[in-house]
Formats: sequence, structure tokens, C-alpha cells
Amino acid sequence: MSLPASALAAIWLTLELASLTTVLLLLIGTPIAWWLARTRSRLKGVVGAVVALPLVLPPTVIGFYLLVAMGPHGPVGRLTEALGLGVLPFTFAGLVVGSVFYSLPFVVQPLHNAFEAIGERPLEVAATLRAGPWDSFFSVVLPLARPGFVTASILGFAHTVGEFGVVLMLGGNIPGKTRTVSVQIFDHVEAMEYAQAHWLAGGMLLFSFVVLLALYSSRRMRPGLG
Repeated sequence: MSLPASALAAIWLTLELASLTTVLLLLIGTPIAWWLARTRSRLKGVVGAVVALPLVLPPTVIGFYLLVAMGPHGPVGRLTEALGLGVLPFTFAGLVVGSVFYSLPFVVQPLHNAFEAIGERPLEVAATLRAGPWDSFFSVVLPLARPGFVTASILGFAHTVGEFGVVLMLGGNIPGKTRTVSVQIFDHVEAMEYAQAHWLAGGMLLFSFVVLLALYSSRRMRPGLG
């Protein structure tokens, strides 16, 4: 059985969303994780709790508040409209923003663990060789934390692929624009098109298994980090 054009469009949109979100999560999550691993600030617990909120909050709650904030009457919505960008809900850009918030802990926590596992000794050695903070980070920290980056990338990508509640609340169900694989499966089930739903759901199941297998295999090979 061949997949219909709508399913293929949903798959492509999901992969595009997950790829872009993963890149942004690494850019945003790396400095946050490094700060959490190194700081002694009293705000560490507050920042850590905020980052971890998506782990305990229902996705619909996150999607609702993002929808309000980015809507025409919300602070973010007013800002984007003033900048000539329009409002973000029910657009691909809005999905990216929501996905970054929703998947943030799945990137920050592996990076945080990897940075903490490095310890102080490598940085002290780098300092004795007159390496500056930036040089030490890129020459010492990043290579040693590579397993953590691999784990963070896999989890961030996979978690974005599987999200449903945030996508539906923030993006709706616009074909070719905001309809992801999870929403497409929901549509098939509502229409009682179980054969099409089985194909997509089975693909998601296989994808999830491969991701977890790769993740646990990499952790078994490198137990010190990640």
C-alpha cells in the first residue's frame, strides 16, 4: 500500500520541523546546560525547574499558554506584529517555537550531565597551558562532551517527531503547513481510516524503537558521559 500525498507531506513537514528544532535546541540548550553545570547562583534551581517544566506539564497546557502569549493580544504576538512578522500561531514558525519549548529539557539535561561529568581537572590543565575560556570550551569541553551532544540530538529530534498536544494547540491542522505525522494519524483515526493510521503509526513505532536502540547502545559503549 502506498501512502497518500497528504501523509507524505506530513512526514516531510515533521522531519523538517524536527531537524530545525534540534539545531535551535543545541544552540539554545548548550549555554543553558553549561551555566547550570558551572554556576553556584541561587537561581540555578529556578532555571533548572523552568527548563524541566515540560517533563511534568501536559502538552496542552504548554500549547495553550504559548497560544495566548503569541496570539494577537499576547506580549509576543504584539511584538511580532510590531516587527511586521504577523502572529506565530497556526504557522510553521509557531510550531518551531512551541517545539523548542516542549523539547528543551530533552536536550539540556543530557548536556548538563555531560558537562558535569567532565569535572574541573581538564579545564585546570587547559588554563595552565594559557587557554582562554572560549578556547577551553571548544578545544576541551566540546570533544569530551560529544556523547552528551549525540544523546541530546537524538532525544531532541525524536521527541519533536512524536509531539502531538503542543502541535495541535499551537498549529492546528493545516495540510502542508502545520499538519505533522501525529496529527495525520489522529485524522485517520477520526475518519476510521485504520489502514492508513496503521502505516503511519507502525512507522512511528519502528522509528521510536530504532532511536531508543541507538541511544542505549551509545550509552553502553560510553558509560561515562551522556
